Amino acid sequence: MAQSAQFAKMNGAGNEIIVADMRGTSARVSYDAAVALNADPATKFDQIMAIHDPRTPGTDYYLEILNSDGSRAQACGNGTRCVVQALASETGKRTFTFETVAGILNAEELGDGLISVDMGKPRFGWDEIPLAEEFGDTRAIELQIGPIDAPVLHSPSAASMGNPHAIFWVDQDVWSYDLDRFGPLLENHPIFPERANISIAQVISDEEIIMRTWERGAGLTLACGSAACATAVSASRTGRTKRSVNIQQPGGKLRVEWRGDDRVILTGPAEWEFSGMLDPATGDWSRDAESVA
Repeated sequence: MAQSAQFAKMNGAGNEIIVADMRGTSARVSYDAAVALNADPATKFDQIMAIHDPRTPGTDYYLEILNSDGSRAQACGNGTRCVVQALASETGKRTFTFETVAGILNAEELGDGLISVDMGKPRFGWDEIPLAEEFGDTRAIELQIGPIDAPVLHSPSAASMGNPHAIFWVDQDVWSYDLDRFGPLLENHPIFPERANISIAQVISDEEIIMRTWERGAGLTLACGSAACATAVSASRTGRTKRSVNIQQPGGKLRVEWRGDDRVILTGPAEWEFSGMLDPATGDWSRDAESVA
């Protein structure tokens, strides 16, 4: 490889993550590299978290986030937890301040393998999410899938956690909905000028939600941290739950707290799988010898 960077293949509650160490170089992980890495079953991912040297005083690192289709993402809570675990193992630090295109994120490694990320403040204004047309109340917007008189999904809550989300509330098992068919249609619906993450959520109690997500630029995913946050705050905002809830996703459980200061705290695990070297221009990669099974 003409140019190489260390990487770790990890997952956050099942959300498949590549953490790429781009510190000390001006290179960036390219679109071609992302597409190539995602095409390989061994490195298939939901997001790449590229760690760059800090750009702003008072921050530790700048994070650039790529989806599996090569597009840039604004936020990824599960990926940020993976970054924290990797950096904590390397540096011995437990708290970090990251800059992303969505803003500043503070994160901390806790006990019992859990990591908390301050995901910032949610935004609910139609032009902040953004939506293509004005809605005075984004707790339920006019959008549906299926027949007009008997829609399969309808009236989602919309919110932004640095990236746009639509949450459809359902009473039935979330697995009874064909999300892999509806997801692409809804993600690219004209109402979402920047596309959107699409979630189906079932409220079990005022402290527990089961959900699945079609992730913008990544497709069906076992977990999506920003979607969990958007779902939790929207559930509280619509009177369905308390402000602190457990979110059960296919890949595992996350805890989301919408604090009184309006900031959203996401807590969950991160897991290391293997490490290696990759070419950020092409996506060529090799596995570290000690990582070979």
